[in-house]
Amino acid sequence: MAESPPDLDALSLDDLKKLLVEAFEEHARLKAEVAALREENARLKGLPGKPRLKPSGMEKQTERAEVKRRRRQKRRGAKGLRQKVTERQELKMKVPAGSRFKGYQDIVVQELRVSRAVILYRRERWQLPDGSTVVAPLPSGIEGHFGPELRRFVLAQYHQGQTTVPRLVTLLGELGIEISKRQLIRLLNDGKERFVAEAEAVLQAGLETAGWVTVDDTGARHAASNQYCTHIGDSRFAWFATRPSKSRLNFLELLQAGERAYKLNAAALAYMRERGLSQKLLAALGKADELGFRDEAAWQGFAAACGIRATSWAANDPLRIATEGVLWGALSDRRLVEDTVIVSDGAGQFAVGDHARCWIHMERQVYALDTFTEADRSTKETIRSRIWQLYADLKAWQGKPSAQQRRNLADRFDDIFASETGFVTLDRLLASFHANRADFLRVLDHPDIPLHTNGSENDIRCQVTRRKVSGGSQSKAGRDVRDAMLGLMKTCRKLKLSFWDYLGHRLGVPDAPCVPALPDLLRQAAPP
Repeated sequence: MAESPPDLDALSLDDLKKLLVEAFEEHARLKAEVAALREENARLKGLPGKPRLKPSGMEKQTERAEVKRRRRQKRRGAKGLRQKVTERQELKMKVPAGSRFKGYQDIVVQELRVSRAVILYRRERWQLPDGSTVVAPLPSGIEGHFGPELRRFVLAQYHQGQTTVPRLVTLLGELGIEISKRQLIRLLNDGKERFVAEAEAVLQAGLETAGWVTVDDTGARHAASNQYCTHIGDSRFAWFATRPSKSRLNFLELLQAGERAYKLNAAALAYMRERGLSQKLLAALGKADELGFRDEAAWQGFAAACGIRATSWAANDPLRIATEGVLWGALSDRRLVEDTVIVSDGAGQFAVGDHARCWIHMERQVYALDTFTEADRSTKETIRSRIWQLYADLKAWQGKPSAQQRRNLADRFDDIFASETGFVTLDRLLASFHANRADFLRVLDHPDIPLHTNGSENDIRCQVTRRKVSGGSQSKAGRDVRDAMLGLMKTCRKLKLSFWDYLGHRLGVPDAPCVPALPDLLRQAAPP
């Protein structure tokens, strides 16, 4: 006989919490049990179970011999201490009479000193001859009741150390700092507009000077809703933004680098024509001279006057295509991505401008393809082997491009992806890749671009970790500051700068090393 449910109204808050925890644990147990039963059922029926995909080894296995040799050499030997000695202490000991002094045996020890300081600033107050009162200014970097060193520690622990707010409150309390959770959140979010502005300037400088960028996105939680965090970056910088949508319209807005410009020009009309906007609407837009719109409302009003309306068929919505076009026109006018190749995993929202697709993601789809006969397995492995060899030869060609080899590589691509193997699902997959031939072979026109998006996938892991550790953000300021700080942290690492020193200089910590503006450093590190 089933046990009757408890009377929830009669339970205390602690009992309700305990009951909720037990329900979550039971749900997790049942979910795991159902997954195990499905696996067993598939095994008994002879069906393939849940695929266990391993990371593609195509990139490492196709490295040149000298690169592998250099990596092996870097791992050898102990890492010596390169820091200067800041303090010396002589350790003495009592020895028996008649002993002989034989000098010193040195050992260098690194130590960290963390101490609390509560400072009372007695500020002089003077009344001037005109009757006004002046007060002696506080030292540089002090804002409110928390000093710059404490604020640097909080930002570094939260963003770089991925510490949660409750744990950080506990840690500071154990160090003797009296601070509440609300005060800590204010330290993390309030007054950080300069960091957000510098992050946007980093994106603008990066897009202006980059020959290529890799892009990726991942799920994110904000204001109790599912959103998406997009990453844009190259070997010099990283930038993140969390928004409710992952559409191409959203991506074009992010590429604006903090601005929201709409421009109707030749580039905008070309974009609309390529995306299939009707000739009638193109003619109506083409009658206007080159126009710029101050905001989205102004553009929407102009579009409505030209007869452009949103439709329920999102795949070919005229208003969406036209809006994407004027955003692209603004990007072209500012020349932000004029000569920049955008390398993505093949997601449709990133297919703008000069677009290249990731070979690792392509090979992963071939690897994940289910096979049911020995012939299919053999065919799939043969195709994978040929893809790996072509990938290795493309990497070698990047080091020493030649026109003859370029034609040979393009022919080999056609030979692999336009072939018919008799394995129907594999043939369909290869045909879909061949339909995007220009994106996969973009490297033949731009030998400097990467063949994969590993850089973006590595960078965006910090956002995934933050999501798993702390959940989502609640306020817009908290979301923007989190994105900006993680991007600035990654950019500092790529530029071989200390994020600790960066925070110290920006927050006015006394004697902190000077760290120039990151956009200026990006422009200095731009490829020739």
